[in-house]
Amino acid sequence: MSRFIQLHLLTSYPPANLNRDDLGRPKTAKMGGSDRLRVSSQSLKRSWRTSDLFQHALAGHLGVRTKVRGVSIYHALVDGNLSEKNSKKWAQAIAGQFGKLKKESPDSVTQDLEIEQLVHISASENAAIDALVAVLIAEQREPDEEELALLRKEEMAADIAMFGRMLASKPSFNVEASCQVAHAISVHSIVIEDDYFTAVDDLNDGSEDAGAAHIGETGFAAGLFYSYICINKELLIENLNGEKALANKALGAFVEAAVKVAPEGKQNSFASRAYASYALAESGNQQPRSLSVAFLKPVSKNSDDFATEAVVALEKQKDNFDRVYGDCADANYSFNAITGEGSLKELLAFVSE
Repeated sequence: MSRFIQLHLLTSYPPANLNRDDLGRPKTAKMGGSDRLRVSSQSLKRSWRTSDLFQHALAGHLGVRTKVRGVSIYHALVDGNLSEKNSKKWAQAIAGQFGKLKKESPDSVTQDLEIEQLVHISASENAAIDALVAVLIAEQREPDEEELALLRKEEMAADIAMFGRMLASKPSFNVEASCQVAHAISVHSIVIEDDYFTAVDDLNDGSEDAGAAHIGETGFAAGLFYSYICINKELLIENLNGEKALANKALGAFVEAAVKVAPEGKQNSFASRAYASYALAESGNQQPRSLSVAFLKPVSKNSDDFATEAVVALEKQKDNFDRVYGDCADANYSFNAITGEGSLKELLAFVSE
């Protein structure tokens, strides 16, 4: 079995604001001396992980990222006719197994129930929490130390196995991510434009005031993005306790989401959903490497076919690495939706075999 699966994607987005900075404008990065559009890896991973496609394919094998599990436990205990005092105390004991609790909260009822940092809780851990809550309600008693051992490593969720988990207070239950996702960057230089827009009051007939009811401005830009993903398949299987079938299922769902699912930023305003125009998958035990250097020199502003030029640059860089370093992968497969070559079905079969 090949240890590493590497995925190189080219995806073209029309005018959009996929991932905003602190000023609400599209995120950027300086590369090769020119400004590029950027979509953060965090934005990409969340879009893929929470997509209907990924959720449906791995239903029953997914966890949840949250800070407020203690709050939901508290409300469940109160609904079970336990006193508020005991409900809070026992909810704190359970939630505290997953991380340090906040000392302050704007809501006095839920104070000291929120976990300080987002924690990824697996499906089996959530089921264990629900089962314990049911026992405490039925038996009207507090949990013992053995029952509070709720963390699991032997029944890990697929998304935690892929994206990892960090518990500062319980490092023995940390999970190293088997999937690495680079920030997506445009293969060409860009200039962010401004969209000046107005909104009209439907009940204003214009007889007294013909002006707009709202005036706004938002940044946008169009771009062809290069995305790089590296998956350690051996680690993925290890994180899933040897369940190869589940690992392949997770890998297939993740790759399909990566080529189909767009970041959700400003989608209602721009409808910028897009599929990958080109995908190259590589497998092997060799040290992984990105092909972003292919776009250190941006695709020419004078090009009348950015997509084809980007594909040529990407494949040329792959071949040049192979000439210099020897084969950087044992096998590869690509599809090109611009020319109609290859298929997603065959790509998924390649990464899952």
